[in-house]
Amino acid sequence: MRITEFDYDLPEELIAQKPLDDRDASRMLVLDRKTLSWQDSTFRTFAEQLRPADVVVVNNSRVIPARLIGKRKESGGRVEVFLVRELSTGVWEALVRPSARLRQGSRVVFGQGQLEAEFIDEPGTELRQVRFECEGSFETVLSEVGSTPLPPYIKRPEGVSLADNERYQTVYSEPRGAIAAPTAGLHFTTKILEELRQQNQLAEITLHVGYGTFEPVRVTEVSDHQVSSERFEISLESAAMINDARKKGGRVVAVGTTTTRALESAATDQGEVIPGKSEAALTIRPGYHFRAVDALLTNFHLPQSSLLILVGAFGGTQFVLEAYRHAVRERYRFYSYGDCMLIA
Repeated sequence: MRITEFDYDLPEELIAQKPLDDRDASRMLVLDRKTLSWQDSTFRTFAEQLRPADVVVVNNSRVIPARLIGKRKESGGRVEVFLVRELSTGVWEALVRPSARLRQGSRVVFGQGQLEAEFIDEPGTELRQVRFECEGSFETVLSEVGSTPLPPYIKRPEGVSLADNERYQTVYSEPRGAIAAPTAGLHFTTKILEELRQQNQLAEITLHVGYGTFEPVRVTEVSDHQVSSERFEISLESAAMINDARKKGGRVVAVGTTTTRALESAATDQGEVIPGKSEAALTIRPGYHFRAVDALLTNFHLPQSSLLILVGAFGGTQFVLEAYRHAVRERYRFYSYGDCMLIA
């Protein structure tokens, strides 16, 4: 398949710039894969869509303040560093602007000098290698000088707001490590989570969202694109809940594409989810046989993105794109702070 087959027209005004006042007030388009039909609904009906034996699986990774704005130590020029992946203690892969001018050995200072970085490779690759130096804990200093890495389609001319720092996290996020939010989970409230826990229908896993999730697809043929690996962990308890639900005839309802990728990476051919820590190196395209996931809650994704390709693989590409066109006509809100769809 060609990447152009995963395209749709989206008016710019439908790209959600701010979250709703209430997390669970978003709209939800419910898709039925068997009947190839859909129904307009709201996220507040999510629990009503579940069956008694179902289990809802969420990704509890917490976003770090991965965007850094600093100045070149030599010239004072502005430099933006977006952390992508920690390679070793103090050494990160990062997206850098402007990258070409920063030769190996160039240094950048952040904040009031609390954090300093040295480029340890030469320009040429998209991801640069940067070594950070600071007094005390890097995590603590990063929280002081870094900011929430909102996607570029969310415009904040005056910088990220305090509201973004809270709303661009799921209410259940805990282990730090993501550089983007698992946005399908942004709709959940503590009340909804508690209801799911009381019904023993909630399992948490961790996949630290990395560059692979939002890396642009730069190939013509979908089969040529490989999604970069991301770290994940599934506990014994969560794996047991997921596997038990399937044994009882329930569905595994994945909240988000990152949860889906982790579960499918950890699943055997029989659909059993194996606990432990690993790397999700799986690229899910149309034709992929889903082994662990039976239903998917997801936001509306960018055209020609690996996330839309995954959703198309799960729901059927043409069916999903028809549903997207319906969502456009009905003025749904798109992308990270937007509405959602439940595919069952």
